[in-house]
Amino acid sequence: MQPLQSMAPVTPRGFRDVLFEEAREREAVERAMSAVFALWGYDPVETPVVEEAATLQIGIPGEIERSAFRLFDLDGSLLALRPELTVPIARLTASRLAGMPGPHRVRYATEVFREQASLRGQARQFTQVGVEFIGARGPAADTEVLLLLIEALSAAGLESFTVGLGTAEVLRALLDRAGGTDEWRQAMIAAAQDRNLVEIDRLSAREDLDPDLAFAFRELPNIRGGREALERCQALALACECRDSVCSVAETWRTLDALGHGDRIQVDFGIMRSLDYYTGLQIEAYAPGLGLPLAGGGRYDRLLSAFGDPAPAAGFALGLERVMIALAEQGRTPRLESLDAVLGGRMPAEVFAAAARLRGAGWRVRLATGRTGTALVREADDFSALEALVVEGDTIRRVDRHGEAAIPLGDPVPEPPRLTWAAKGGDAR
Repeated sequence: MQPLQSMAPVTPRGFRDVLFEEAREREAVERAMSAVFALWGYDPVETPVVEEAATLQIGIPGEIERSAFRLFDLDGSLLALRPELTVPIARLTASRLAGMPGPHRVRYATEVFREQASLRGQARQFTQVGVEFIGARGPAADTEVLLLLIEALSAAGLESFTVGLGTAEVLRALLDRAGGTDEWRQAMIAAAQDRNLVEIDRLSAREDLDPDLAFAFRELPNIRGGREALERCQALALACECRDSVCSVAETWRTLDALGHGDRIQVDFGIMRSLDYYTGLQIEAYAPGLGLPLAGGGRYDRLLSAFGDPAPAAGFALGLERVMIALAEQGRTPRLESLDAVLGGRMPAEVFAAAARLRGAGWRVRLATGRTGTALVREADDFSALEALVVEGDTIRRVDRHGEAAIPLGDPVPEPPRLTWAAKGGDAR
């Protein structure tokens, strides 16, 4: 028999391993954000890691060509790893929830995959945490989605962040009034998505374009702020006879301001994620010093029609990795719960039985079966445990810094030290 060949294990490009402490921090942040969504009545869903490529092609035709990992299964079907969750959830809603009373409020926290060019540092796997509110439209529904985003970022621990609020409808209305060739229209959309002010200015110089419309195209990406930004855009839209496209944004902002979130929300008519995909509300969230959005989303009322079950919908996805970077930069990385104790003892049965009693009282316990004395203290130190404990028969004893079994823990088992003396600044052992 040929001996097995050895090789140095390598993590694939664009993917990475997440080890203990970072994984616990990510878990804590993800749990905090998901808990917010649960309190609002959003239920979790899980979709397959792969979708039929044709399904994604319907929902996000450009994305499937640019960045989806594609593969053939044994039946010859073309599949793709999900590059986002909105389309899979739209497919799930149209197929599995059709006929069920709505609206549907769903949440998720899972990985997505996007192929990237072979350049250093570009991730190909991300974790997205988000919600979809399916079956409701109007400013009240948009406000709910924005409040969820604000509360989720606050629950994650961020102190400084801004949520940008825009709409696809103003630019769409301007384009409809401007006419022109399809090539010109697509060039203007691309320039708006890139905030390419130079290109917008060039395209607005079209000879047959109404001067008021040309001014509106140039002005729109620069309108951001609060009440004054809404007033500027309303005046601009009135001159171009498309004022209704601003009304929903204005009502949403007024409600958020009345609820005390005016300082968090920045009206930004330069947000332009995708004119083909979004039909109204567009959202992005930012943290100081982070050059990319923490979250993105909006209203996509036409997407479910593509799957034969028309329904209005809105939602957003948070990038967990970006949230973690923002937390670190703000000195707000989550404080992890301590390990309460390392438990040793010479008799395995006694150690397992004692550990069960401790866990039943809420202790987080790591076992060190067979260890006692200073070896047990060293292991407690190595894993930053608050206590070193040893079991002798039915008695659990604290171990002092010299490795001597000392005070019995007591029966019944007391509350964990992290909830009692450690929380008050006590000194372990």
